[in-house]
Amino acid sequence: MGKDNHENTMKYDVRAEEEANEARQILQSVYDALQEKGYNPINQLVGYLLSGDPAYITSHNNARSIIRQLERDDLLEELVKVYLKELEKR
Repeated sequence: MGKDNHENTMKYDVRAEEEANEARQILQSVYDALQEKGYNPINQLVGYLLSGDPAYITSHNNARSIIRQLERDDLLEELVKVYLKELEKR
């Protein structure tokens, strides 16, 4: 090895972090709204993410509009990142 980590330039992408936070907030809001209305949030979110049909998301608490604020691929990317980070912890 020999090289000190302090010699390497660290890269931080503020925009990516902001998008990740937005995706988390959107998913949490939609999850909560689905749960409040008695739906299985996981099943409904999977249905939406696979099909793109917003009918899988309740309009309760404006969840249907909220989830459409980000592209489905951005939401999926955040879900995969968080899942894989959890696997690394094990």
